[in-house]
Amino acid sequence: MKTVDSYNFAGKKALVRVDFNVPLDDQYRITDDTRIKATVPTIQKILNDGGSAILMSHLGRPKGGPEEKYSLKHLLPTLSETFGREVKFADDCIGQSAVDQAAALQPGEILLLENLRFYKEEEKGDVAFAEKLSKLGDVWVNDAFGTAHRAHASTAVMGQFFQDRVCGYVMQAELDNAEKILNKAERPFTAIMGGAKISDKILIIERLLDTVDNLIIGGGMTYTFTKAQGGSIGKSLLEADKQDLALELLKKAEEKGVKIYMPVDNVIADDFKNDANRDVVKTGNIPDNWEGLDIGPETIKLFADVVLQSKTILWNGPMGVFEFPNFATGTNAIAEAVVKATEENGAFSLIGGGDSASAVNQAGYGDRVSYVSTGGGALLEYMEGKTLPGVAALE
Repeated sequence: MKTVDSYNFAGKKALVRVDFNVPLDDQYRITDDTRIKATVPTIQKILNDGGSAILMSHLGRPKGGPEEKYSLKHLLPTLSETFGREVKFADDCIGQSAVDQAAALQPGEILLLENLRFYKEEEKGDVAFAEKLSKLGDVWVNDAFGTAHRAHASTAVMGQFFQDRVCGYVMQAELDNAEKILNKAERPFTAIMGGAKISDKILIIERLLDTVDNLIIGGGMTYTFTKAQGGSIGKSLLEADKQDLALELLKKAEEKGVKIYMPVDNVIADDFKNDANRDVVKTGNIPDNWEGLDIGPETIKLFADVVLQSKTILWNGPMGVFEFPNFATGTNAIAEAVVKATEENGAFSLIGGGDSASAVNQAGYGDRVSYVSTGGGALLEYMEGKTLPGVAALE
């Protein structure tokens, strides 16, 4: 696959698929610009070579047509500041304004197209729509790893209309770091899996059982394991139909010699809110009207000890409801342990996008781990061994 470093963009109009699906507040201000910052090296290389960049992205989930809150124009002040130049804007991605502005674009200039998902053809992977987009530039650069698992028009289908298809720096770094975890992990290798549902993580857990030494399980999915083993979980999260699967996973881990670590105590609440009454109980002893919202102090120590002895760490999913400050203690403590293992013990740590990336960035640790992935779902699917359409289109 062609990489940004192996391609000269001089005099070229590069159509760059970026992932600018960033969180906005109710004033349309960006609350986390991690994804924008990640694309800077790719775009800068295009401009430094003497090319121009036409940026395409989606934002949110519009319901079939333009919606003010999902307009990419809200990103313009941040983008212009980031690149130190005025970023131009086309209020459509395939209409006349896009065609005219793309045609007039000069070397060193940047044009941002309006939200691709204002057209339902984008998510349908419509070939005619992809062809219209492709006519705006000379070379296709895919730097949107976060959407690489979707066979959408701009992330995969467009590739067929270009002789030159280039892998951006974000995409390249994501693939390199995932490969390092999958095939070159130094031991002991520990995977930390959190989040709400076993069903979301079943395939990645099964794949990891072939490679990891330790598997730490935290977050909402642990209550299904606890219930399956006969414990009381009150009104905690439960996937009732996944209890047999939970027991099966534990058995498989044992057969493969993987050590599984589960919470030994939980922080519980009498309501699903930050200022609910709290208590700490042993795992499997949650009273009827209470629910587990975080891991307890003994569990934090147990998990942290395992992390600190590891040489490779993959973390995907929080340990509790980290959006509530009173129940973020477990997630933050694990983040601290991962940072310590990285900085003091030389471990390689990969944070697997989504909520784990938000948690690590919120705690201010984003630049103190080895790599923070920008793609939660895409990274999981890649690690599950699936072919990602956005990657295949570059090959």
